[in-house]
Amino acid sequence: MSTKREIDTVTGVETTGHEWDGIKELNKPLPRWWLLTFYACIVWAIGYMIAYPAWPTLNDYTRGMLGYSQRATVMAEVKAAHSAQGAIRELLARTPLADVRKNPDLLRFSVAGGNASFQTNCAPCHGRGAQGFTGYPNLNDDDWIWGGGIEEIHKTILYGIRSEHKNTRTSAMPRYGVDGLLKNEQIADVVEHVLALSKAEHDKASAARGEAIFKEQCAACHGDQGKGSIEQGAPNLTDAIWLYGASRQAIMESVRTGRGGMMPLWEGRLDAVTVKALAVYVHSLGGGK
Repeated sequence: MSTKREIDTVTGVETTGHEWDGIKELNKPLPRWWLLTFYACIVWAIGYMIAYPAWPTLNDYTRGMLGYSQRATVMAEVKAAHSAQGAIRELLARTPLADVRKNPDLLRFSVAGGNASFQTNCAPCHGRGAQGFTGYPNLNDDDWIWGGGIEEIHKTILYGIRSEHKNTRTSAMPRYGVDGLLKNEQIADVVEHVLALSKAEHDKASAARGEAIFKEQCAACHGDQGKGSIEQGAPNLTDAIWLYGASRQAIMESVRTGRGGMMPLWEGRLDAVTVKALAVYVHSLGGGK
């Protein structure tokens, strides 16, 4: 590396004397306006750190001389929004669910508010369009294990499915394979009978053997014809709507393990008016009966 300075013949600028692989460094400082802007940004940043919350500490954070709090601002905005909606929220609170549809303004408010709450709290499991996924019900169809009336939907949202609440929706399908209640060949026969109930491709001889087992083990909840029971939370096995899949393997896994998903309760996590709006929104999706 050379320390000899010289004038570059191409640019006419003095070099610094530094050279790497034949490339010489020009002694050309940054423009003054750029440096002044850079220094101004440093001064601004220091002032910002002094005026506003900036640095985390072990247990808190620096509050800043202005005492600004974004959380406080958001809470004030939420409070103002609730205050502006106060009259219609009070109306929704005292209106029976069955009568919400009779008031177009109240219905629009409930559907809009319920949709916003759904996207935040329910969409991670049911999907943004409430289409559901394997193990998570589609809320747009007419297949409801616990009933699709608006009061029934409200109760399901309020107390959840197999949650810790004393009023939760609860059903328990026996784990026929895990607990050894049925042999593997008996489970296979029951599965063929269930496939026959839904008019899917099946082994007729196996399904005939499975019918007797079904009536003995499964009909108490699902009914002799497999139509299900809303009172017991037993799904209809004769339609083409399956929570965990309609394949032979999926049905076999359901019989073997009993499945049994869980939905959280929303009482206490969402206020009563929001839960009510959620019920109205879900009922309005098209699948509510």
